[in-house]
Amino acid sequence: MEQWQKNLWILWFGALVTSLSFSMVVPFLPLFLPQIGVHGHLEFWSGSLYSVTFLAGALVSPYWGSLADKYGRKPMILRAGFALCVVYILTSFVQSPWELLGLRALQGLLAGYIPGAIALVGTNTPEKRVGYALSLMSTATAAGGILGPLVGGLVSRVVGYRMSFASAGFLVFLSSLLVLFWVKEYTFVPSKTRSSVIQTMKDASHNRTLRLALLVTTMTSFSIMTIEPVLPLYISGLTEGSKNTSLIAGFVFSLSGIASVLFAPRWGRMADKTGFRKVLLIGLIGGGVGNLLQIPFHQIVAFSIVRFIYGVFFCAVFPALNGFVVQSTDPSFRGRAFGLNQTANQVGNMLGPLIGGAIGGVYGTHSVFVITGVLLLLTLTVGWRGFRNMAIASGPAAAPEQAKGT
Repeated sequence: MEQWQKNLWILWFGALVTSLSFSMVVPFLPLFLPQIGVHGHLEFWSGSLYSVTFLAGALVSPYWGSLADKYGRKPMILRAGFALCVVYILTSFVQSPWELLGLRALQGLLAGYIPGAIALVGTNTPEKRVGYALSLMSTATAAGGILGPLVGGLVSRVVGYRMSFASAGFLVFLSSLLVLFWVKEYTFVPSKTRSSVIQTMKDASHNRTLRLALLVTTMTSFSIMTIEPVLPLYISGLTEGSKNTSLIAGFVFSLSGIASVLFAPRWGRMADKTGFRKVLLIGLIGGGVGNLLQIPFHQIVAFSIVRFIYGVFFCAVFPALNGFVVQSTDPSFRGRAFGLNQTANQVGNMLGPLIGGAIGGVYGTHSVFVITGVLLLLTLTVGWRGFRNMAIASGPAAAPEQAKGT
């Protein structure tokens, strides 16, 4: 096995474990709050805990990216991995919501394992295998997102929420050790100067398709994250009286991820034939309508079925947006383009839970489903009108006339 293949599989496992560790604790934060003395304003606290991590990450990710260009991706992966381990373990000892909020902010400030792993794979893989390698990495994060809530629900059911945090830290520690001893970054050329974030944004501003893709990414992330803080509480209400609330919540959270693993490849093949625009619009329609259809169902089985159907359609959205980023940029700018795409995603992830938690606290959970559905349909309108006059091929090549200025 060649070194690039070793790197790929070790980092694939690391991304799987890191994604799993994140998703095995995050969905249960609202259910953990009463154990540390929060008995009122749960929606507000839940939204704040979700948002603060993304806010911190959005602020410092350009800094970590510049350090990675100067010192290498592997050091940044190790920094993020071991720091995340410490944060998770400390979280298992918190006694107040303010301590939990501070650690969630620290987690965002020190994060970067998965982006670093993807960057290392992308720059240490033979050119003809880069697409395969990056696609494989995306399956790791998706699989971790599916398994995490299931594992977290089971662990919290057996040993409690605190041990779930500690277990997540132990898993990230193991994945970081694998990177330390067996991953080699053999093609890294240190940058003499750190790239300017302002200049990158100026270059991107000249690319209309990229600008639109970043806008739609932010709107989509914002829309779907409005429901995240209140969904565990809503599921808890549907299973009131059950001794397996956390386990059921974990299963329901995993349904959209399961749908993604099953149906995302089908949407990808469709995009190759018909283009990313059509797939994007279908995904946004399904996402918007799917959220609205979840409102009338107050029985857990029926709600779960609708949640799965929603996932079948919505899993088409982000791969299509990534396709637009690839097609609209020159290869020399593509790394920075995906960095901007990650920032756009984090901004939506930050604002969505905060707004969703506030709305849910004032108007009730059903209002958040309405807001999420309407926002996705609004995003559909922006995407439909913005992309309709842009002639972009469905293949991986960038359109030269759209890459100018990048």
